[in-house]
Amino acid sequence: MRVALIGYGPVGARFVEELLPAVEAGGVELTVIGAETHDAYNRVLIGEYAVGRADRDRLETTDTAAAAAAGVVFRLGAAVVGVSPAEHVVHLSSDEHGQERLPYDRLVFATGARANIPTLDGLERSRRDRLAVVREAGRLDEGGRPLPRGVIALRTLEDAQVLRSRLEADPAAELVVLGAGVLGMEFALAAAEAGARVSVVYHDGVPMGRNLDQGAGRVLARLSSAVGVAMHPHARAEEVLLRDDDHGRQVFDGLVCADGTVVRGSLLVLSCGVSARTELAAAAGLRVSAGIVVDHELRSWTDPDVYAIGDCAQVVAPSSVADDVLLDPTVRVPGAPSGLVGPGWRQAAWLAARLADEALGLPASVTPLETERLPVVMLKADGVDVVAAGDVTPDIWDEIDAHGCLAHGHQGRRISQWADPLAGRYVKLVTQGDRLAAFVSVGMARTGAELTLLFEQGAPLPADRSVLLRLDGPDATPSGSGALTPASVVCTCNGVTAGRISDAAQSGCATLDAVGRATRAGTGCGGCRDRVQAILDASLAPDPASVAS
Repeated sequence: MRVALIGYGPVGARFVEELLPAVEAGGVELTVIGAETHDAYNRVLIGEYAVGRADRDRLETTDTAAAAAAGVVFRLGAAVVGVSPAEHVVHLSSDEHGQERLPYDRLVFATGARANIPTLDGLERSRRDRLAVVREAGRLDEGGRPLPRGVIALRTLEDAQVLRSRLEADPAAELVVLGAGVLGMEFALAAAEAGARVSVVYHDGVPMGRNLDQGAGRVLARLSSAVGVAMHPHARAEEVLLRDDDHGRQVFDGLVCADGTVVRGSLLVLSCGVSARTELAAAAGLRVSAGIVVDHELRSWTDPDVYAIGDCAQVVAPSSVADDVLLDPTVRVPGAPSGLVGPGWRQAAWLAARLADEALGLPASVTPLETERLPVVMLKADGVDVVAAGDVTPDIWDEIDAHGCLAHGHQGRRISQWADPLAGRYVKLVTQGDRLAAFVSVGMARTGAELTLLFEQGAPLPADRSVLLRLDGPDATPSGSGALTPASVVCTCNGVTAGRISDAAQSGCATLDAVGRATRAGTGCGGCRDRVQAILDASLAPDPASVAS
């Protein structure tokens, strides 16, 4: 079976790794086309790399040389200029004058997503037509012209390297971060810790507005200000100011907001979300919406021999939409790609197993791909602990009517809230029965860890919710309600259990990186690394306690 993979990011690399046994067995001929020239890397960590908190090795996700030795054909630094589904051919730009035809039996899109360039005066020509197909791999995400000097959309390794060099040359540089989502805030806090002077400009009233309620967001803003990040809420950016440097080149000088405020800086980091790369699929006549539309077997709605995984894949069952959505390609399909590396990796592993079974003539060995549960979002920053999951926007008084009775329609739901803003602490729980439906914790590291376990395991909460708050007290004792067992999943990105981590430690893995190489734990978003380290420490203690203690 000839399989062509377009895209060699972390999700594409996981697909290659999982399909490798079928390649070695002679059942699959796999060709990988990637626009970048180097090995796949973990994009989630490039912000940490940019400020010097992670080295290049920590970004590695695969061994390209080993895959090539096993028979995988890599075409890195190549541009796909078209796909002809009827002919089962991918067209590559081989030079300025010709194209190369790559035939396939199955085609997998893992084209990922590109950074959004906002509609600001000064960036008009840098914005890219979402559906324009480019002929040069090096210009995959460029608009009519490159971004001005000093303006960076932190998405690729090249972006991170430019930023890292600038910060090494001037550790106290003035940075302006546009956007206060989780990645923007992580970068801003890490840069401030490294010594940079950082301002964050955002349109919402609170940072991380998609994940936090007003109370949690205001506490996060206060904590960020306390560590030196200047927060600019309710700021609608309108224009990028440029100035001439000593060589006569135009460089970033400041960001102009709608109220006339000018936020000055020497570097502007754009953190305005991402959009799936769908232009090749759209030009090939495949159904696209927010992403490449596929069913729950990751198969294109349009062509049964085409699949999509990762940030470009919009998974929607055809049976779940109305006929007008199903039959009219101009109607928007509900939903969007997950935007998280964990679901992308699970899609890659599942699809590789499915195609391997087909290629080798084996009965299907994989169960149906499970619907992804609500993700737990963690802000990874030293001294600023934020974790949230689900919809935490309901007000604490929504459940109580004007007479002090349970409001109609809210039976079984309960909202609990505790706040100490001056101390930088906030917790809110939305429960259905005795289970968590949503939660947020700011400045409460142990409470947040316990709530994460309770949420992921679907375990019951203690009847007295205040017990959870005591976990961050000076006389804290474990509540035990969400305690780890060997079967508890610690690394949700890679599905690694506490038992596997403990086994790796007992087998000689004495460091966090060694455990990561052996099990993949902590190599995704990195939000579980503290928990992995705690299990490692317990397992290597002279008289190690059970992982459940």
